[in-house]
Amino acid sequence: MGVFVAFLGLCFLPAALSDHGEGNLLGLGASVFSLGALMIAGGIYLKANAKGTAARPSSAKAAALPARGACDLCHAEVPAVHCKVHQLHLCDSCLGTHYDFRSCVYVPSTRRAASKGGKAMATSARGA
Repeated sequence: MGVFVAFLGLCFLPAALSDHGEGNLLGLGASVFSLGALMIAGGIYLKANAKGTAARPSSAKAAALPARGACDLCHAEVPAVHCKVHQLHLCDSCLGTHYDFRSCVYVPSTRRAASKGGKAMATSARGA
């Protein structure tokens, strides 16, 4: 519909720009054309907004996902060690249940508790 209104606004141009045209028609044509362009932009915005809300996860799904940077077993605390054998980041309380001196090799965890900022992510991407 916005394309039709914009085309209608362009139809005023030949009448306004002819030798015997009126100056008022040029302003009217420009106004109708801009209204059509506004309708087109509004339609695109509404379509993108509707698509964006459908793509977002619901709050129940977001609550079920573990926090980024948390312990791999309890998903609640900050990890202290990394089990190299099982590839698990473990907090202090979960380390007691996972500990096996015969097979596990532990190193200090390098996982951060909070999500990385944009500058830190860019620095780590360059190093990788």
